[in-house]
Amino acid sequence: LSSATDNHLGYMERDGVRSEDSFASFEEILKIAKAKDVDFIVLGGDLFHENKPSRKCLHTSMTLLRQYCMGDKPCRIEFLSDQSENFPDRFATVNYQDPNLNIAIPIFSIHGNHDEPSGPGGLAALDILSAAGLVNYFGQQENLENVEIKPLLMRKGSSFLALYGLGNIRDDRLNRTFENKKVTMFRPSEKTDSWFNMLVLHQNRIAHSVKNYLPTEYLENVGNFLDICIWGHEHECKIGMLI
Repeated sequence: LSSATDNHLGYMERDGVRSEDSFASFEEILKIAKAKDVDFIVLGGDLFHENKPSRKCLHTSMTLLRQYCMGDKPCRIEFLSDQSENFPDRFATVNYQDPNLNIAIPIFSIHGNHDEPSGPGGLAALDILSAAGLVNYFGQQENLENVEIKPLLMRKGSSFLALYGLGNIRDDRLNRTFENKKVTMFRPSEKTDSWFNMLVLHQNRIAHSVKNYLPTEYLENVGNFLDICIWGHEHECKIGMLI
């Protein structure tokens, strides 16, 4: 799989010099994914820079998704969990299994703080992409006082993946929910120890104030079985070396 986060499509789109930068970067991600023949892409929030992206931004984004993610290449991932629970919309289907669509590279995305649900119906810009069949939008929470994170379960051959998603929640509120022990991460009931467990979320990782972040130990308390975490939102680039 391939992953990216904080694409901020539409950033400085009215600037005469940098208007296309965010789209060029996103297209490069899609090109690499296609060239590497990845099974799917995971996005960690803030796909859009504005909560209400402009028509130009939506049009360009949807054009890129259609160009690179649709096609007749078969998807090699078997989807195992309850799709009506993972994607609680009218279609309740992962897009590559929809008979009306031809998806070559599925995208799974949570929302960030820039593109969070708002307004009538509590919709995000990602809901538009989801309704168009271009993105699988997951990780929403209806009850912010009792957060329940249920995984998307997938299999490829003998490899099993449990993909957990938590769309952005105001940091102090989520911090309080963790402190009140009202966050639950559900595990697969069958072959529980055979799954590779991945969490994608979009929160402050560094303490900006006493409660305005998500301490990693809170995650460890509810998800000590996690193998990897894709953590969106923090933009600072820290380059390290693996020896």
